Amino acid sequence: MSKIVERTLDCFELFAEQMRPLSLTEISRLLKIPPSSCHDVLQALQKRGYIYELAPRGGFYPTLRLHDLAKTIADHDPVLLRAEILLRSLRDILDESVQLAKARDLQATYLLTFESANALRIVVGVGSNLRSVHATSAGKALLASLDERALAAYLKSAKLTALTAKSVLSKTELRNQIETGRKRGWFLNREESVEGVTTLSSRFKWQESLYIVTVAGPTPRIDAKLSWAAELLMDVCKRLETTSDAKPPRTLPAKNQ
Repeated sequence: MSKIVERTLDCFELFAEQMRPLSLTEISRLLKIPPSSCHDVLQALQKRGYIYELAPRGGFYPTLRLHDLAKTIADHDPVLLRAEILLRSLRDILDESVQLAKARDLQATYLLTFESANALRIVVGVGSNLRSVHATSAGKALLASLDERALAAYLKSAKLTALTAKSVLSKTELRNQIETGRKRGWFLNREESVEGVTTLSSRFKWQESLYIVTVAGPTPRIDAKLSWAAELLMDVCKRLETTSDAKPPRTLPAKNQ
């Protein structure tokens, strides 16, 4: 990535972090970039209407232009349009947190997150990346999408570090879990990445890109409805992969009695 692009993004992230107007000197110091380079970035952003100066020497602050552009982009994202209502429904039915991530290479970025209404719930920020490949259900779903050659290369070079006492550290066991997930259509993480938390994930493809849907919650709650949650999860992924429009289904499968 070019320096000018990185510095521009750094500026916006700095404003979000500091939550206050910042002078050129402060921005230069906090980002550790030369004042002249900082001046060029601020001038370009001000000219395009993305920031404004409160008063002479009063500091700079972002306008709502970036917010408005981001909202317009998000409102017309073809994947999010198709997924939002379905995933929100999945969250409402299960009353557990639901997340959508887009995979690329051996990483995944969360695009949508819906939190449970329960006081004890799992929170993942939009824009954050997958915490681990081997110790999360989403990571296992990602690994399962690899062909045999790519999976073998990953297993050969990967260092399986422990995030909890239950993290899988055996490459043979990890491969077995991946194969099991492939056969049943969903992948499990029972307290391997966070103590007391169980997640299950399934995947779908849209326009040659891989997406992963995850249901997450405290282990006792997830264990009590694991089969039902897996059924709902796979149904949602099937609909997202095969339905061409943004309209959600009228109903999801009913809970097993």
